[in-house]
Amino acid sequence: MSTRLSFLLLSSLFVHLISNAADWPRFRGPNGSGIAPDDKPVPVEWSATKNLKWQTALPGPGSSSPIVVGDRVFVTCWSGYADSGERSGGDITALKRHLICVDRTAGKILWDRTVPAKQPEEQYGGMFAQNGYASHTPVSDGKSVFAFFGKSGVHAFDLDGKPLWQAEVGDWDDRRGWGTASSPVIHGDVLIVPAVIESQAMFGFDKNTGKQLWKAPSEGFASTWGSPVVAGTDLVIAVPGEVWGFNPESGKLRWYAQGLQSDSVCNSVVTDGTTVFAMGERGGGSVAIKAGGKGDVSATHTLWTGSNGSRIATPVLWEGRLYWISSSLAVCRDAKTGAEIYNERIESTGGGNTASTNRPDGNQGGFGGGGGRRGGGGDYSSPVAANGHLYQVTRRGEVLVLKLGPTFQLVARNRIEGDTSDHSSTPALSNGQIFLRSSRTLYCIGE
Repeated sequence: MSTRLSFLLLSSLFVHLISNAADWPRFRGPNGSGIAPDDKPVPVEWSATKNLKWQTALPGPGSSSPIVVGDRVFVTCWSGYADSGERSGGDITALKRHLICVDRTAGKILWDRTVPAKQPEEQYGGMFAQNGYASHTPVSDGKSVFAFFGKSGVHAFDLDGKPLWQAEVGDWDDRRGWGTASSPVIHGDVLIVPAVIESQAMFGFDKNTGKQLWKAPSEGFASTWGSPVVAGTDLVIAVPGEVWGFNPESGKLRWYAQGLQSDSVCNSVVTDGTTVFAMGERGGGSVAIKAGGKGDVSATHTLWTGSNGSRIATPVLWEGRLYWISSSLAVCRDAKTGAEIYNERIESTGGGNTASTNRPDGNQGGFGGGGGRRGGGGDYSSPVAANGHLYQVTRRGEVLVLKLGPTFQLVARNRIEGDTSDHSSTPALSNGQIFLRSSRTLYCIGE
């Protein structure tokens, strides 16, 4: 092999490795941490005329989050029905989902793949309208991209948009009428799909062939909207009343622990690799659990419990502290002890329930608590972090930037003027850029 050819191959490999290192391949980035995978400077201030590299109109609305794979950005949306914001009328049989691929350099849409909705689909209106038909964030392994479209199934494509395989995972409606939102993740060669609304089950598929490897059904998955993470060798997800740890290769339940005292879980757990942190709805509290073990580990693995949680937002775990913003309150807590470090209100600009938890092992757990119904006024986005700063998107489109540390410090408030659409998506961070998605538009922000 010539020296020149060897150099070119090594250079190509180096660029590939750098690209992979900076990828944001799933909801909230690497393992759902919400933390930028590189240390490149990210802007803390922007507007329609400052640090806005490009903006791209999407073919329909959605609240799913963008992901970044190399030089491509992927995001989902829907069209054909209720895509102009109307809560009634229209032909629901015309509903279709989109997986969009956008060039990250210029913002040009490279391809758009559509999937007709499996009927009957839930009607648009009420609390369902707060969620919509495109809430699941896609996931990628760097070679393929996988989109979960609820009762319309799981669809795999290569990075050029070629269909690879598809699979169905159930067609149930949410019993509360809130819709569905949990996002798929990848562990090794297993694509894990939390079809917790569609069939009250989690599925494992061979990501290369689409073959179903396992199915973990349980009524305890009901009223769950969070996505799983990997803690050590366990696949962990919070459900109403408990936190569950699975074998990601077989789908078998390994351990469980008493968790959030609420009748719904709207966010995802976070982990430092050994400890799992779960945050609850109104009155649901919070809990830190050491991952691992067998069976009921509540007594042996619960490290601390707290009285408040982040409600819908999934917190960021940064240098031993948990951060989140919920209902205009910025909260920082010590991850080791659960002690509150600060709880500060950010000025705005612009009854008891009982239930039971049926585990996948056939046993039943219980809880009592004050789980509350989500309101349309709450912020649905989760915070992300880069270069010592926390970024939180409000549904009004304002992005709050806080300095990470033991002292509350609001650094900036940013808004793209003119975009009054809903902002429920969580941003993606990659190579010093922020990919921000409103219901209608995808933005790239960078210096």
